[in-house]
Amino acid sequence: MLQRLVHALPPRVRAALRRVPVLVALYRWLRRGRLTRERYVFAALALLAIGIGIATANDTRGIAPSGLQVLIVLGGGLLLKVRSLVALLAVVAAVSSYNAWLDVPGIGIGMAATLTITAVLALTLARTRQKLGVQGLRGDSMLLELRDRLKRQGEMPELPDGWDSQVVLLQAGGSSFGGDFVVSAFDGDTLEVALVDVSGKGTDAGTRALMLSGAFGGLLGSVQPERFLPACNDYLHRQRWDEGFVTAVHVVVDMRTGEYTVESAGHPPAVQFDAGTGAWRVGTAKGVVLGVVPDLRCVPERGMLRPGDALLLYTDGLVESPGSDLDAGIDRLLGEAERLVPQGFGSGARELVETMAAARDDDCALVLIWRT
Repeated sequence: MLQRLVHALPPRVRAALRRVPVLVALYRWLRRGRLTRERYVFAALALLAIGIGIATANDTRGIAPSGLQVLIVLGGGLLLKVRSLVALLAVVAAVSSYNAWLDVPGIGIGMAATLTITAVLALTLARTRQKLGVQGLRGDSMLLELRDRLKRQGEMPELPDGWDSQVVLLQAGGSSFGGDFVVSAFDGDTLEVALVDVSGKGTDAGTRALMLSGAFGGLLGSVQPERFLPACNDYLHRQRWDEGFVTAVHVVVDMRTGEYTVESAGHPPAVQFDAGTGAWRVGTAKGVVLGVVPDLRCVPERGMLRPGDALLLYTDGLVESPGSDLDAGIDRLLGEAERLVPQGFGSGARELVETMAAARDDDCALVLIWRT
């Protein structure tokens, strides 16, 4: 196929191409071995670059399409490996140098600088993709799939009549990834929910949260409820986790009776709304953050959710501020939560998170479970 394409060119053009060493080496490289998909892509981009160079050299109206070489370089950065991209850059450089030697309009220092900057960006893209072992935009789509999987894991299961829930996750800086995540399990009678906070914020914490969400989600419902947080702690110890700390709160709710148990591992205390008194009560569950001590022991808290009652779980991003006391942040959260009661828990949960997070640059999460 390559020979037919070359013979289809005018004799004058073929003679000019044979005098360019880079193009001769390119032709020999393409003919050597089996033509893989990457070689086809490389051949197509190289021929386009040569075609643009020929069109620019024969342009008599001053409308030189030499700027299209930038698109060729970007295409190579997205579709080719580093070695093939370097060969493509050599072709583009050879063609551009040939046009500059012919003193073609539009080929100057500005175009050379543009091509150089674009080549650096393309090489950076190609190196990153090669390390990941993906081609094209597959790396971005993989991140999107992981983000969607984390989001699906954070969705609460459908609860029986008389119960409802709401989950709100808000990442710092508008990022798609964050260090806060939720995992849940429901077997028809018992609801288990774990809200986990990985230290850090944004994408850095999000990559660790992606790893832990799968592990913690697998443990939830697979071990006895009282063993969940110790099992998570054991997992972190086996991984020799040294990238910050992890806090978590684990809630088990009996959907038939409304009885619940809260266990905490260094997490801010859960809060219960008592519909009978109209007051919010701060929980007393305590425990050490995950991955610090080999034998995790938590002090659980037990309670009852009656019709109209609610249980509120949250991460420290909602209540902690530099230089401020944690209790003051919790008091402000409870003050804002008072507005949830008259307008309904479900409709006001996101507004509550956005109001509390407005003055903070941290990942925030809230889980609300209530009896209707």
